[in-house]
This record gives sequence, structure tokens and C-alpha cells, in this order.
Amino acid sequence: MFDTILIANRGEIACRVMRTARAMGLRCVAVHSDADAGALHVEMADVAVNIGGAAPADSYLRGDRIIEAALATGAQAIHPGYGFLSENPDFVQAVEAAGLRFVGPSAKAIRAMGLKDAAKRLMQEAGVPVVPGYLGEDQEPGHLEVEAHRIGYPVLVKAVAGGGGKGMRLVEKPADFIDALERAKAEARTAFGNDAVLIEKYIQRPRHIEVQVFGDGERAVHLFERDCSLQRRHQKVIEEAPAPGMTEAVRAAMGAAAVRAAEAIGYKGAGTVEFIVDGSDGLREDGFWFMEMNTRLQVEHPVTEAITSIDLVEWQIRVAAGEPLPARQEDLAITGHAFEARLYAEDVPAGFLPATGRLAHLAFPPGVRADSGVRTGDSISPYYDPMIAKIVTHGASRGAALRQLARGLAETQVAGTVTNLAFLRALAEHDGFGRGEVDTGLIARDLDALVARPPLSAAAIAAAALMVSENGWKNGGLRGFSLRRPLRHRVGLALDGEALDCTLVFDGPDTVTVETPLGAVAAKRWGDVWRLDGQPAPAVHVGDGRATVFDGVGRVFDIPDPLARGGAEAGAAAGLTLAPMPGRVVSVHVRMGQKVIAGDRLAVLEAMKMEHTLVASRDGTVAEVLASAGDQVEAGAALIRLEEEET
Repeated sequence: MFDTILIANRGEIACRVMRTARAMGLRCVAVHSDADAGALHVEMADVAVNIGGAAPADSYLRGDRIIEAALATGAQAIHPGYGFLSENPDFVQAVEAAGLRFVGPSAKAIRAMGLKDAAKRLMQEAGVPVVPGYLGEDQEPGHLEVEAHRIGYPVLVKAVAGGGGKGMRLVEKPADFIDALERAKAEARTAFGNDAVLIEKYIQRPRHIEVQVFGDGERAVHLFERDCSLQRRHQKVIEEAPAPGMTEAVRAAMGAAAVRAAEAIGYKGAGTVEFIVDGSDGLREDGFWFMEMNTRLQVEHPVTEAITSIDLVEWQIRVAAGEPLPARQEDLAITGHAFEARLYAEDVPAGFLPATGRLAHLAFPPGVRADSGVRTGDSISPYYDPMIAKIVTHGASRGAALRQLARGLAETQVAGTVTNLAFLRALAEHDGFGRGEVDTGLIARDLDALVARPPLSAAAIAAAALMVSENGWKNGGLRGFSLRRPLRHRVGLALDGEALDCTLVFDGPDTVTVETPLGAVAAKRWGDVWRLDGQPAPAVHVGDGRATVFDGVGRVFDIPDPLARGGAEAGAAAGLTLAPMPGRVVSVHVRMGQKVIAGDRLAVLEAMKMEHTLVASRDGTVAEVLASAGDQVEAGAALIRLEEEET
């Protein structure tokens, strides 16, 4: 066993790997970019090395610098985490050429599964079922159109080098095929430098079920399945293990197929074989097909750890050190049920746009596993994935674990940036999901209900007003002096641009009536705790001009500055298209003098590993193009200006 390991990653996965490595008595080396100099994974490490600029291409994707850091610090092994270089076979070869151990599969195994078309042919040879489709090399549009007709609509056009939903289009009728093909190829070229596509039959009621496999280079075992069907735009949102509705016969068939896949390529370490499953009539032994294999640890691996009581990172390190598989298939068993929810900094009402901001407050309740790479005071950077944490619960049954997840989400506290917390809680409380009726279309079908926020309550407004007022007193208490009549104190709040003026009427040092636009609330303080109309008041964080009420939804009230003047309305009136977040302008699709109609594509902005299309908010004529492809812009920067509307 080596004694020093370098983690070639950042954020929550770097912290998670370090926790296990430290528990095994290993010395840990962190690498970091300029932007991550003060990050949590840097603080946790025994040694930390700066490897370059904030952009991943200047740091976390620089394999040469990572290897230099390992050699300079005495590390004998490199753990890649996931993302960045974790599935780069050239990096694996360079690590091994430098005399270091790579904690993961061989370069040969990664290459075997790197292209979807070649991987599917290999799986067919190994006896693993694959979805009917076209995997050929002829990429001429007319030929691909003929193949789509042969397979039968609807079909999926998928980039062969794709991942995360990029380069993927659903085509439901022949007339849409060529346009969808061109868009998929263009996106694949930008994301992967390879515009080759495959075509496969689209499963009408699909479920996404994946099997965790683990190999030592010769033999492999499976650690059961995870259901990742709860997705939005091909991005996983909540994962669970085991899959609801799974039978022992189907589990055995899927597990055996996954093991055949792993052993066919001499797989070493942790990997995931992903299957698309027909969920239209229950789970069947002939109703699942190979989709792809992820040759790395998965983001959702904690749910497998929860139901098997196995530390997958420890297994990775032990096998990389030359030990055989730590267990046989018959030694493995499932205990209980587990869920994982991915908490992101993102603006759900604005279309799930990634968000930035300083985490003014971050706290997780007891009883949940929260894997996070940030803490209070850290900033969500525009350079990396905006994940804040993975919230994991485990219970004796699916219902118990799901109730724990809903409670854990309700009691998680985040202030300083918008998040998808309320959306996740709505999913955890969704009736159909609670019954186990899951498929990849659930979120899209019920999106309006899932993003709708519960009605605002007078208690939430009162809690914000009380804490804003209390925050203004230097000694932390509400007090005042008045003759003959109660002291009255006005507090100005705003929610989504709407003014919510409140008045606090002090009936005594610890008794206040809070007059809100939704009615009066009786507040009484017992020690340091306020009760509103007899119920405990929700926690509130006040800072940076905002009051965040942790009422299970996370209401963010602005504290208006009466001297400040906003420019958003003026910008909209001027026909300006503004950058919704910091990022890089990928392309501009209009020119000065061009006429556009509402909804036309104006520009594409890349931020936080995703592309965002900016469209015209109204009909008009382009007056100015204020940005060019390649420009790095800040949030709120003006990109396109339309001529003023005639009155």
C-alpha cells in the first residue's frame, strides 16, 4: 500500500476522497487553481499545490502539472475523482509512465467505452443487450435519415463521444430529423470536438437504471442497481437505490449483464453500467438495454454505499494498490433504501440557470449525509459546476428514506445564492414519485407544479421583519421608549420586486404585533426564541441586503435601500439583452440592423459547463451588438441592444 495519494480534483469529490484516504492513514495532496486557493479541499489536505489559473483548461485539465505536483510532493498514486481527467486515457498512460498508480481503470478499458458506437458493438459481442439502432461510420445525412426510418420513430440522435445530454436530440417525426441532426452535430463539435452521431430507438416510457460494478482487472462483481430516472434535460436530479419495483429475477439479469460488460474489458476499480429500461409494463428480464459505461466513480455512489455499508473509495484505493477484490458476489447484500438529492446554486424560476454568489450561511440538519466541498463564507464560482452539496438519506424502507429526504431538504439552510432546494423538496413530496411511479419524463410532465412556490405566509414575512429590525439594534434586542402609546417601527421588505411594508407594534419588551400585508401576527419572545401566533418562528439569516427565511421553502426578502436606484427596468425598456450570469460568449447570431422577432436566438453564453441560449424578448431591430464570440462577460453585462419601440 502506498502512503501518499494526490487527488486530481476539487470540490465535494476531492473532500470525499480525502475523508476515506485519511481514515486509511494516507497522506493527502490537493491540487488547486487560483480561484480555489482557499477552498475546503485545500484546507483538508496535508499538502496543497497551485497548478494554474481559474479556468479548468489552465488547471484541473493540465495533466502534466498534476503529475509534476505528485512527483514533487512524494505522492505514489493519483485519484481522479469524477469529471475533468477521470476518463482521459492519455492521462492514465502519462500517470503510469511517470511511475505512479492511477486509482481507476486502465487506459485500454477507458478507450473501449469512450465512444458509444464502439462500446455498443463490444457489448453485443459480450452478450449484453443493446437498444436497436445505427452505429455505423457512414455519417452522410441522407443515409442517417434512411436508418432512422428503418429503426422507426421516435428516435434519439446521440453524439458518439457525448455525455450529460450534450449532442442529443429526440426526433418524433421524419420532418424534424435533418434539423435535429444538424443541431446535435453542432453541439457535439463544440463540446467534444467530434460530431459523429449514432441513432437509437427511443423508449416511450424509459427508466434509467444503472448497475454499480467493481473489478480487479480479472473478475468483477456488481453492487446492485441505482434508479436515476428522475432527470431534467438528461441531468440527474434525485437518485435512489435499490430501484423501485425491481424483482430479484430482473436484478440478477441486469447484474449479470453488467458483470459481463466489466469483465469483457478487464475492468479495474469502480464503474457504472447504465441501462435504459422499458417501464411501461413493469420491469422485465427482456426489457433493459445497455446505454453506456462510465469508467469512473459516479456522483451518486453514496446511495450504493448506504445500502451495502461499503466504502467504494476504500475499495478503489485497495485495488489500485494491488489487492484483489475485497468481496465475492455472494458476500454482498442490500439493507434498506437510500436517496441522494443534488443541491445546486441555480435560479429555478429563470429556467434553472446556474447561479453564483457568496454562501452567507450554509447548514445541514442532523440525520442526513451531506457531501459538500463548500462552507459558509465560500463563493460559488462561475468556472465550475455549481453544486453545493449532495444530500443523502437512508432508511429501513423506501417510504422511510423518502420522508427523511423531504425533512432533510426542508431543514437545510442556504443563504447568499438562489438554489433548487424548494424544487427538490417538491420532488421528494411528489405523490407519484412517492408511489415509485418513476420514469425520465416525470419532471417534464409535472414541471409547472414542481416549480410553483407555496403561497407566501404572514408568518414568513413577520419572521423576516422581526430579524431585520432586531439586526438593526447593536445589542441584538428589540427595545424602544415611548410615552402613553406603543412604540411603532416600520420595516421595508421586498419579494420578487414587490414591496412588503411591515409595522412592528411593541406591546412590551418581548411582545410585538407584526402588521404585514397578509395580516397581523402576534410575536412573543421566550429567551432567545420567537414564537409567532404560538408556533416556533423559522430561522432567519440577515446579511448583504437580504433576509432569508428558512421556512422549508427558503424565502429571500430584499431589504430595500431607499437611496438606491435600480436599473433593471430601464434596461428592459431600452431593449437590452443582459448576461444572466458571468460567462463566455460562445457565439453571436445577429448583426446590427437585423430584424428579429420575440424568441429569436441572439447569442449563446457558456457558464458553469453549460451553454445558455439568449433570445429576443420582443420584436425589433438590432441597434447594437455589444459583445463578440470569445468575450468573457460579467453578470448583467449588456450584450445586444434593440432599437427603441415606437410609441
